[in-house]
Amino acid sequence: MKRKARATIRFCLVLVLSTAWLTAAPQKFKSDDPIWVDPDNLPIPQPEEQDDRSQILDLIENTFTHKPDDIIPRAENINTLGEVPDSSWFTNRMGRRILNVEELVRGPDRGNGPDVSQPWTIISAKTEGITPGFRIRDARGDVYHIKFDPADNDQLATSSEVICTKLFHAFGYYVPENYLAFVTREMIRIDEKAEKPAKITDENGKERRLTERDVDRIFERIAVRADGRVQCVASLNIEGGLIGPFKYYGLRSDDPNDIFPHEHRRELRGLRVFSAWLNHDDSRSMNTKDFFIPEPGTGPTSKSENSAREVEPKEPKEPKMGFIRHYLIDFGSCLGSGSVQIQGRRAGNEYRLEWTPMLKSALTFGLWDRPWRYIDYPDYPSIGRFESDYFHPARWKPEYPNPAFERMTGEDAFWATRILMRFTDDMLAAVVRTGQWLDSEAEQYLLKTLIRRRDKIVKYYLGQVNPLDDFRIDEDRGKPAVTFTNLGEKAAIAPAYSYEWQWFRFDNRTGTTESLGPVTVTTAAPVPLPDDRGDYLLLKIRTITSGQAGWRKDVLVYVRNESQKKVVGVERE
Repeated sequence: MKRKARATIRFCLVLVLSTAWLTAAPQKFKSDDPIWVDPDNLPIPQPEEQDDRSQILDLIENTFTHKPDDIIPRAENINTLGEVPDSSWFTNRMGRRILNVEELVRGPDRGNGPDVSQPWTIISAKTEGITPGFRIRDARGDVYHIKFDPADNDQLATSSEVICTKLFHAFGYYVPENYLAFVTREMIRIDEKAEKPAKITDENGKERRLTERDVDRIFERIAVRADGRVQCVASLNIEGGLIGPFKYYGLRSDDPNDIFPHEHRRELRGLRVFSAWLNHDDSRSMNTKDFFIPEPGTGPTSKSENSAREVEPKEPKEPKMGFIRHYLIDFGSCLGSGSVQIQGRRAGNEYRLEWTPMLKSALTFGLWDRPWRYIDYPDYPSIGRFESDYFHPARWKPEYPNPAFERMTGEDAFWATRILMRFTDDMLAAVVRTGQWLDSEAEQYLLKTLIRRRDKIVKYYLGQVNPLDDFRIDEDRGKPAVTFTNLGEKAAIAPAYSYEWQWFRFDNRTGTTESLGPVTVTTAAPVPLPDDRGDYLLLKIRTITSGQAGWRKDVLVYVRNESQKKVVGVERE
């Protein structure tokens, strides 16, 4: 009980101090800006597990409700630079530095996958549903979720899942450790003497004991090679207590740390860009999981303590304390894979329920047809339907509307696109090789398609906003100046350009500005700081070039004008 009281007092103290701080200091910038860590891991009692949502209910709800208003507000969980701080949702990896190839290839993996030197013991299985598979325990005692490829498409889902897991990890999301493993039917066994024998739920919804015939049925439906081996994805059991999926809107009512509506989180809005690149059309609530991460030393007491309590009752058992971490899972329906078959032609091109094309087809008595029905895909059974010619970043769609995706602004897209730009061709080649492809021609096609889709995304979204980035103070030129990177130049999007900029004094408490000079035109960085003693300075800068109207939008750059000058804020129109 003492631990619970201390945790409650600590949480209330943080809340009171935060309220007092905000009341006393309404200024735009605080002394610790920009922050890079969101402390959303304050200890809370373990919430109850929530059941997975009905797929039909999720489709209907997101198709007809949670629509954005005419004016979409700026993302709420960003720091003053417009960046996403590290949190229980996201960890900056490729966003703050360039990962090396070894880090990209390793991804979230901390080990080498399941032990294949000894047979695996099945804990549970499902023979029905979209993806048949097992939960197994290997010789080391580690638990994995095992999934396979469809019979006619060896490597389709498993290689795609491993590749995309590594990429989503590099973006910054929490994902499982997914390994490629190779097994034979003989390596999969049922422990007949187990105290809790493996069970399945049959097609009639009844739970019963798993049999060898059930295992045989699964192997009849998956890709088995001539030598009897089967390629599978082994997903290591995630540590912590499963408490169900998260939604792409609203808040968790049982989590006091969850203070930003999910549809206004930049990493969930920007996820649309990454999902479009990898054709992750299954990016919905069903493929997310929240896990409760307990504090060290908390949780249920040992058996000996429980035994003693039966003899001499003491205080009620304290609740387990910890925090919730949010995962993206199940990338089997990415690239050209539809998990149990090649990706359908509609995937990425149209919602399941979309009225405009339905009406156009009906009103023309079928004379008008969807153009995506006639896309010419190459015949690679291990790749499926994945292309870059018809693909357009703004037209890409998941299975059905996603509340966070629908609220993605130009700023959100720019944040994600900048991360995407950091993946070089060589980096992508190294990640693609982790699929261990048997068909080298198919592997090269996949790499080429990823590169072309990346380039299309970069060109499109960098054209929607002023692409200046990485603002910093340069004091090595005699006089302090603001320098920056033009991502549009880096991507070779436009020809010659110039910059229009103007300095202002900025009042941090009132938000008012005072001009410090006229608009100046220059053809290159840096922009020298004015001789002003104000506490804060504001630089308004735009990029001028032909054919890029979006580049004329202002970028506002705030500088803390102290002896150690620092860029503390960036905002984009």
